Amino acid sequence: MKGSKKYDQILDALQELMEDKDIRSISVSEIARKAGIGKGSIYYYFPSKDAILDALVERSYHTSLETAKSLAGQTELSPFTRMALLFEACRSSSTEFLKREMLMESKNKEHAAEETTPAAQTEKQEKNREQAHVHRKFLTYVISELKPVLTEIIQQGIDQKLLCFDDPAALAELVLIVLAVKLDNYLIPSTPQETERTLRGLTTLLESGTGVPRGTLDFLTVF
Repeated sequence: MKGSKKYDQILDALQELMEDKDIRSISVSEIARKAGIGKGSIYYYFPSKDAILDALVERSYHTSLETAKSLAGQTELSPFTRMALLFEACRSSSTEFLKREMLMESKNKEHAAEETTPAAQTEKQEKNREQAHVHRKFLTYVISELKPVLTEIIQQGIDQKLLCFDDPAALAELVLIVLAVKLDNYLIPSTPQETERTLRGLTTLLESGTGVPRGTLDFLTVF
C-alpha cells in the first residue's frame, strides 16, 4: 500500500489541490477525481482526508530527515557534531515547508481580493485555523521523528562523560519543541532577532544545565 502507484497518486492529487485551495475546502471526492481513481479506492489506502494529509507531510520531508538520522548514527562523530546534523535537518525541513506555505499563500492572495465584510473576516479566521492545523502536523512529524535519535545521541554523550543530565528523552523533546516552533515561526511569530535571542537563551540553558563548556552548542543559534 504505502509507496504503491495509487498511494502516491492520491498524495500527488492532494498536493496539487493544496496549491490553489485550502485543505478544509478539498473533499475526498475531489482528491479521487484529481488522482483519476474511484472514491472507494481512497478509503482502501486512507481512512480519512486527515490521514492523507499526514502521509503527505511524511512523504514531503521523509528523505531529508532519514538522511540526517543516518548521519547521526555515525558514532565515530562526536555527539555534538551529530546534534548539529539533526539541527540542520530540522532547519532545512522548516525552510522547505515554509517555502511551500508561502507559495500557497501567494496564490490564495491572487485569487481573493481584500474584503472587510463579516463573512470575509470569518473566512479569513477559518483559513488561519486550517493553516495552523497543517503547521501542527508538520511540527508533530518533525519532533516525533527526531526525538528518538536525539535522545540516543544525548545518552551517548552522557555515557562518554561529555554531558551531564538525568533524563535524555525529556531534554531531547524540550530542545526539538523550541527549535521546531521557533524555526517554523507560525504558532509564535517572531522577528529574526527575537528568534536568535530565544535560541541563544536555549543554548545558554543547555550548556549550563548539561555541564558543557560555553560555546559548545553555538550551532543551535545558526538559522
